[in-house]
Amino acid sequence: MVGDEVALALAHGRPLVALESTLIAHGLPRPRNLAVARELGAAVRAAGATPATIGVLDGKVVVGLDDDQLTRIALGEDVPKLSVRDIPFAVSTKSDGATTVASTAAIAHRVGIGVFATGGLGGVHRDAAYDESADLQLLGRTPITIVCAGVKSILDVPATLERLESLSVLVAGYRTDRFPGFYLADSGHQVPWTLDNPAQVAAAAAARDALGFGLGAIVLANPIPVDRQLDPVLHDRVLAEALAGAAAQGVTGKDITPYLLAYFHEATGGGSLEVNIDLVSRNATLAAQIAVAAAGTPAAPAGPIVLPRSPAE
Repeated sequence: MVGDEVALALAHGRPLVALESTLIAHGLPRPRNLAVARELGAAVRAAGATPATIGVLDGKVVVGLDDDQLTRIALGEDVPKLSVRDIPFAVSTKSDGATTVASTAAIAHRVGIGVFATGGLGGVHRDAAYDESADLQLLGRTPITIVCAGVKSILDVPATLERLESLSVLVAGYRTDRFPGFYLADSGHQVPWTLDNPAQVAAAAAARDALGFGLGAIVLANPIPVDRQLDPVLHDRVLAEALAGAAAQGVTGKDITPYLLAYFHEATGGGSLEVNIDLVSRNATLAAQIAVAAAGTPAAPAGPIVLPRSPAE
């Protein structure tokens, strides 16, 4: 089900930005989560685009939650996280659910939304290469532009970057050659490309689509400014404590990320939460600027592909 505002924008080719609902239901404490959800929509609108927050209500996939629906997701009891594989169960059982990065990207692409804003991507977990977020595989086959603050610093960042490369996910830094680490402006790793303005990002997406190579998402890593990041010394200490605590309590699988983020929130006195909200808002604004640029960017011609001559020619 596509909301009226989103349907109108799609029909008239107006810029749209997809937003996930897991951030609302699981990533932020109540009632702050509802206020932030509204703020993100306002940030997208202020930059000239239409927000399309995605969720599942009574077994119906909703693209463009209205305020009442946002409230239901934000304040509902035990609203489950729904990755792509969970959607059929939610639909068939007529359940509510909050969409993750993977399912939000899949649904957004399905209805024709090309830009998505989130906080940090999932990835490969530390000391558990088999434990990999569904985000990565999905982004490898979904041609969408996703604006994020890198991957969560609680993950194995270099292993995640390697997987993104293997999956042919396009990775670029926004005005930086460093890959951000969510709470931190710099994870300590480089990005292969740097894009400097929304028009460049829109042009890259148009070129990807025109070339027809079957490439997946563009991951645009937008770092939080250094003066607004979490203190790196505090970050490293809390991360070490959180990882040790998770190991001692046997926390694994899908429970590890919520555990670590909650530990950060408590151990930093809410400082990590403020960084999270700041970076998500910045990503929503940038995503809207890219969507506006893309709406005015003509489809890129693929152009001739010139192959090198063989020595015999």
